[in-house]
Amino acid sequence: MCGIVGAVADRDISDILIEGLKRLEYRGYDSAGVALLDQGKLSIRKEVGKVAALEQALTSKQTGHAGIAHTRWATHGKPTELNAHPHFSGDKLAVVHNGIIENHEALREELSSQGYQFVSETDTETIAHLINHLMQQGHDLLAAVKAAIPRLEGAYGLAIVHADEPDRIVCARSGSPLVLGLGFGENFLASDQLALRQVTDRFVYLDEGDIAEITRDAYAIWDHNGNTVERPVERITGNADSAEKGNYRHFMLKEIFEQPAVVKNTLQGRLGRDHILEQSFGSAASSIFDKVQSVQIVACGTSYHAGMVAKYWIEGVAGIPCRVEVASEFRYRKFVVSPGTLLVTISQSGETADTLAALRLAKELDYTATLTVCNVAQSSLVRESDLALMTEAGPEIGVASTKAFTTQLTALLMLTVALGRRYAIDKAQESEIIAALHSLPETLASALTMDHDIRDVAETFADKHHALFLGRGIQWPIAMEGALKLKEISYIHAESYPAGELKHGPLALVDDDMPVVAVAPNDELLEKLKSNLEEVQARGGQLFVFADKQAGFKNEPGLTVIPVPHSADIIAPILYTVPLQLLSYHVAVFKGTDVDQPRNLAKSVTVE
Repeated sequence: MCGIVGAVADRDISDILIEGLKRLEYRGYDSAGVALLDQGKLSIRKEVGKVAALEQALTSKQTGHAGIAHTRWATHGKPTELNAHPHFSGDKLAVVHNGIIENHEALREELSSQGYQFVSETDTETIAHLINHLMQQGHDLLAAVKAAIPRLEGAYGLAIVHADEPDRIVCARSGSPLVLGLGFGENFLASDQLALRQVTDRFVYLDEGDIAEITRDAYAIWDHNGNTVERPVERITGNADSAEKGNYRHFMLKEIFEQPAVVKNTLQGRLGRDHILEQSFGSAASSIFDKVQSVQIVACGTSYHAGMVAKYWIEGVAGIPCRVEVASEFRYRKFVVSPGTLLVTISQSGETADTLAALRLAKELDYTATLTVCNVAQSSLVRESDLALMTEAGPEIGVASTKAFTTQLTALLMLTVALGRRYAIDKAQESEIIAALHSLPETLASALTMDHDIRDVAETFADKHHALFLGRGIQWPIAMEGALKLKEISYIHAESYPAGELKHGPLALVDDDMPVVAVAPNDELLEKLKSNLEEVQARGGQLFVFADKQAGFKNEPGLTVIPVPHSADIIAPILYTVPLQLLSYHVAVFKGTDVDQPRNLAKSVTVE
């Protein structure tokens, strides 16, 4: 959630840093700060609250030709001025940091024994003192950072300045993104290129493990082995506003294709090599999770489907009870709160009226704590929940949710691991899940290559009035989401059922004029699903099966197979979401409906 901006220039860069922070406000934060170097002196200013408060607090004397700035989302320690970034060691060195240093307690103890005094509760202050300690041993800033990096365990995006080297910023990344911005007689860095679009259109993205330095006239990069490397310079032109479709025909298609990137953003800074970085959920997360014995999920629409998937994960993988309810029903019935229950709300906007009302109702009851999974950092749900697990979908313009849904699922799987490590998930299983999550962006990108084939299939649906979506187990909520997308934007009546329920009513609807869509990963329920689908074929139904390439389906009369890339079972629900989104999109295009603004629907339902 945190944001980093840095600059080295011949001009005063204080306004550049403030503007960069403003452009990162969408990420969410609770404090902001800036460190400026001017005439060999370091000036630091930090404020709790908005960037506007920091801007107002800066005096005319606080200027500089080099500096770093930061917006912080509290993980270690409450939102206070002392805990805000930049952190410093002595009166010459300052550090800003995104991520979590897991071994900070050991480093703090070591550095305290060497005489360093800590003024904050943060993990980041240990980095500042460690680098300062190494410089005291004779290293310059770059060498000290290179020596400090192997001592850091966890995730980090770092930027460091020192008053004795006023024309240099050193930075490093591992698990948290950094990008360099290139100018003429000035250079920049940030955690997101959006922060720098007002000053440059040329960017260099650092790879995992890179260390870099920027000066006014140059930059240099070293890889994790210490070798000097070159990374490609990318030029980004056009409007930086997310409300531009670019080369896409509709926002919905653009947002479908953004999913590998936004899922990657949602994972960054929250995953170690083989485990979840739990404190990325919030400074109180660990103590709260220790008390959780069950989960109650409340949501609406697409977010409700995400909650249904999470129920399978939380009960089947984490090993604790989980209930899921539609918010509009939850708030109007009597219910029993079990001891140790965590209330989880899910909302793209964070302003969904029924979900927000459910949270406020829960505040009056005996829930252990509340957590929201949300995409808007300053929303009511985020402000009013004990914990907030923020997705990084960015602005979603299309009314039919796509990237918000897959980032919600990603966040909920991380929550499953964080809770489950206290119950049914051992270190080996956690490592397997983390490996699957690390592979998820690439897996989603492979699903997008299906676009052309799905467009061909979609034409079959253009003159249909009804469709049936089938899934088994954890894929049933994904089938529900597929049906919702089709009805939302193409106005085709679509229903979803667990495939095992066909004989209990839905089979009566099957004929050669109603397409039946099924999702078929190669999992333990595959053979059961195949039996269910044979029932559809026996009644003359037209089957469209999104099937794992290893599932053994073949095209035949009445059965069209759309091959889906193989994936780990744990992330299969997220993968199978993408082809169903593409199917709905192309059907709507063939029918000529308003894809991005379907009739009668609003993006955020803020009234009951």
